[in-house]
Amino acid sequence: MLHLILVEDSESHRIRLAAFNWLQKIAVANEYVMDWQDLSKSFIYKGQVIPLIGPKGIWKPKGIRKYPISIATVSNSPYKDKIIGNNTLSYSYRGDDPMHPDNIGLREAKRAQIPLIYLHQVIKGRYFVAWPVFVVDDNPSALKFTISVESGEVINDEKILSEPSAQYRREYQTREVIVRLHQKSFREQVLKAYREHCAICNLKHRSLLDAAHIIPDSEGGSPVVSNGLSLCKIHHAAYDQNIIGISPDYKIEVREDILEEIDGPMLRYGLQETHNKQLILPRSLELRPNQEWLDVRYQRFKKIG
Repeated sequence: MLHLILVEDSESHRIRLAAFNWLQKIAVANEYVMDWQDLSKSFIYKGQVIPLIGPKGIWKPKGIRKYPISIATVSNSPYKDKIIGNNTLSYSYRGDDPMHPDNIGLREAKRAQIPLIYLHQVIKGRYFVAWPVFVVDDNPSALKFTISVESGEVINDEKILSEPSAQYRREYQTREVIVRLHQKSFREQVLKAYREHCAICNLKHRSLLDAAHIIPDSEGGSPVVSNGLSLCKIHHAAYDQNIIGISPDYKIEVREDILEEIDGPMLRYGLQETHNKQLILPRSLELRPNQEWLDVRYQRFKKIG
């Protein structure tokens, strides 16, 4: 598989590598979710702003001569991105004309095996970021490209990938990226619904907040906001360990043995004093916790208590 050093002009090549290196520092520090503002205005190359996202899904900024640098998708649900075939992602054409210049650009990127950035909007203005990704198939009749993820190590020293394990690794990495996309999307949507605070203690430090599942995904829980709770890390752990329960009428209960325990201020203020308080709910009724799902978890809590 030949990489861009053989088919892309040297300046475009350097910009692409610089973008990947920038993302390695910035996107990883932000847990692979970035604001549109940062993606469009924060990457600087030789004193010039190079937007990594544009007004259309298949994006080639000034400074990149031939091939796109990124592909972006906007949808109400990231779960429409399915693993297809051998652990790959589908990506829709722009419009319904296979010969649209943007579609031709992505088709040429497939032919040359040019690495790209994949951006998926998880909530308005915020995108999950994955790189490098490759176009590995083109289906004009379905108006779809097939996208696969590769190891960043392949790009850094401009090597040609030839190991027998390459296909397996690519499939594994794509699957891991999809899982990460779903997790980050769920978190962003839940935190937005709860206005970025803990539903139990009202803590507003985003880095200390989790999107907790009511019915775990391992038990078939749906990846929707009504199956989630925005909880600080302490209350998330307490909920998962059935130290805290939440009734279908949104009342917080602390397990009886914990109420009787004597310890320091964290136990008293962090757990015991939440007993019989009401959950802080999203403003939108449709985003509030599903009461049937809450009851399933609550009954489990009561059996333990």
